Amino acid sequence: MMIQHPTLPNIQDRSSLAAILRERQAAGQFVVFTNGCFDLLHLGHVRYLQAARALGDVLVVGLNSDASTRLLKGPKRPLVTENERAEVLAALACVDYVTIFEEPTAVALVELLRPDVYVKGGDYAAPGGPVFDAARLPEAAPVLAAGGQVRLIPYLSGHSTSELIERIVRRFGAGG
Repeated sequence: MMIQHPTLPNIQDRSSLAAILRERQAAGQFVVFTNGCFDLLHLGHVRYLQAARALGDVLVVGLNSDASTRLLKGPKRPLVTENERAEVLAALACVDYVTIFEEPTAVALVELLRPDVYVKGGDYAAPGGPVFDAARLPEAAPVLAAGGQVRLIPYLSGHSTSELIERIVRRFGAGG
């Protein structure tokens, strides 16, 4: 269950966030949305989030819950709890709002929040091109249907959570 952090009011439940975003869009602000697990925040994440924020006025991060992260990444993940991951993300200057979602994809969240731009990493590109792979990006359809855009941020090679975990295990062994 998501906690509301007393000094980080930008961690919101989806209903409250939808109302906030409607007001900001009515005021002419451009809402950018991305989602992911963000387990073990690293340079690739930070650069990705900064680039996403540069595409609009408001950056919203949909954070996979612990249960949905396990479903996507396997039983040993996440390494960091959803509330801690949300707090770390919310503390970044480039992130305006964070909300946690339980579903395996962020489709329902995207449909509710109606962002102007949906952003994912370049690793979601279709083979051989800069166009996104629709089969791997179900969130794109409702964004496009509502008149929004889908943008891919270039992937920073060598900077993924899985690669970071592999380096840690190689250096320190499975026992730490």
